[in-house]
Amino acid sequence: MIIMRYRTVIACLMLCISASVPGCITEDDDTDDTNDNEVRKMADLSNKTILMVIAPSDFRDEELFVPKDFFEKNGAEVVIASDKKGIAKGMLGATVSVDLSISNVVISDYDAVVFVGGSGVESHKLYEDEAYLKLATDAGSSGMVLGAICLGPMVPASAGILSGKNATVFESGAAYITGKGANYTGAGVTRDGRIITGEGPHAAEEFARTVAEALAG
Repeated sequence: MIIMRYRTVIACLMLCISASVPGCITEDDDTDDTNDNEVRKMADLSNKTILMVIAPSDFRDEELFVPKDFFEKNGAEVVIASDKKGIAKGMLGATVSVDLSISNVVISDYDAVVFVGGSGVESHKLYEDEAYLKLATDAGSSGMVLGAICLGPMVPASAGILSGKNATVFESGAAYITGKGANYTGAGVTRDGRIITGEGPHAAEEFARTVAEALAG
């Protein structure tokens, strides 16, 4: 008797799946919903130009390439800047061609500036580099979208841009940005108006989406 009931239940489940009866949840249904949600979350960045700023070496690979890929797939043009043109190498070994030097940046050419993190922020002391600080100051003064991830927020913090703002940063940089007046949240990603900060490489995609939302909004 128990076996017969078991067979009946299995038969009903198979019928439900094959017939796609309303109320039945299948793997395909979940995938479709997920894809629909992904499409809705995609931002139209057509005609937007984003400047991504990296250290001369030892930038964090994912924090550059994950947002860059996301921005470009959504229609944005991405320009890479560092202290000089040439090839820069990331902490994990990836390389990228630097399009222009920081000193040649014309801030009005861009809709957003994003400071990428990595150990190079510390080793090159970007938060004390006058060219990087000027870029952060110009971006903050313009009211454009300003993003920074991992140790990247130390640069706008040093420029005074994060004073009184909610922001996150890689844990080792928390004392630095709070010392510059930021309200450290410890979150993966924090948005305060047009300023978006990210905690580290694991937050790179959420960070990219938040920057895109700010640009599209």
